[in-house]
Amino acid sequence: MVRRYGMVIGLNEDKLAEYKKLHAAVWPGVLKMIADCNIRNYSIYLRRMPDGKFYLFSYFEYTGSDFVADMAQMAADPTTQKWWKLCIPCQSPLQDCVEGEWWANMEEVFHCD
Repeated sequence: MVRRYGMVIGLNEDKLAEYKKLHAAVWPGVLKMIADCNIRNYSIYLRRMPDGKFYLFSYFEYTGSDFVADMAQMAADPTTQKWWKLCIPCQSPLQDCVEGEWWANMEEVFHCD
């Protein structure tokens, strides 16, 4: 079974070029961990909204059976941790995030295969 996820987070305008550069050449170890953790069709979109701020919107499909365990495996990976240390300063979580959440989950209201 495939579960789809959509998430959103702010992007600090002064880090826009840095974030784009990072994602133009994602490290092979990061890509491998994403696949090893049962994530596929992962995309991130960028948009400046009418409030003048930049936001990142992500979409991915999860094909595993234990999302929490797979995300723990990813979070424990040393290469991913190094990658996140570069990405996290670029991002700005939404003010209404659930406690402990970095990217805010979005509700899927429509999907068509």
